[in-house]
Amino acid sequence: MPKVSARRTIENALRRYGFVCVAGVDEVGRGCLAGPVMAGAVILDPDRRIDGLADSKALTSAARDRLHDEICAKCVAWAVIAIDPEEIDRINIHQATLQAMRRAVLALAPLPDAVLVDAFRIPSLPMAQRGVIGGDRRSAAIAAASIVAKVTRDRLMHELHDADPRYGFDRHKGYATADHLAAVARFGYSPQHRRTFRPATLFDTIA
Repeated sequence: MPKVSARRTIENALRRYGFVCVAGVDEVGRGCLAGPVMAGAVILDPDRRIDGLADSKALTSAARDRLHDEICAKCVAWAVIAIDPEEIDRINIHQATLQAMRRAVLALAPLPDAVLVDAFRIPSLPMAQRGVIGGDRRSAAIAAASIVAKVTRDRLMHELHDADPRYGFDRHKGYATADHLAAVARFGYSPQHRRTFRPATLFDTIA
């Protein structure tokens, strides 16, 4: 995937309408077989430039790590919220994703007065919001949120691998790769797996 730098055009337009604190929010881990779904929320400082902000999926691991640290050091506020597999199974992955994003926004201090969301709107959010299609490529704030969430989750998956190396969480980060499915077929589900997310390829592997 080619890297396209995200811009602050949308954020700047909102500021011209009188909004002061504009947050971006994005999720990571929605399509995984294991591990939490996480959401990041970031309010960028309009006076502090961060070069290289882009969709986290288009960046190298080293670039994400560097940008994560720069974002956290230079932004006005940031937050990351995790919803664990047990809660995902209880309320379903769509609701868990919305809850993670809502909680991440509400964890910011100061609270934003406008929120940019990648792709869709968040229910029951007590401030103005706008869903931006392809937001992690178009909005610097959403890109920053995607990077912070991605790096935080990847680091957690490495910790889960250290605690239980059978599944290779350090390599696939919980996504349903062939080697992950093979490990589940061999060892069964761990406490880190989502019981309600069972792709057809898993049954094919077990069969």
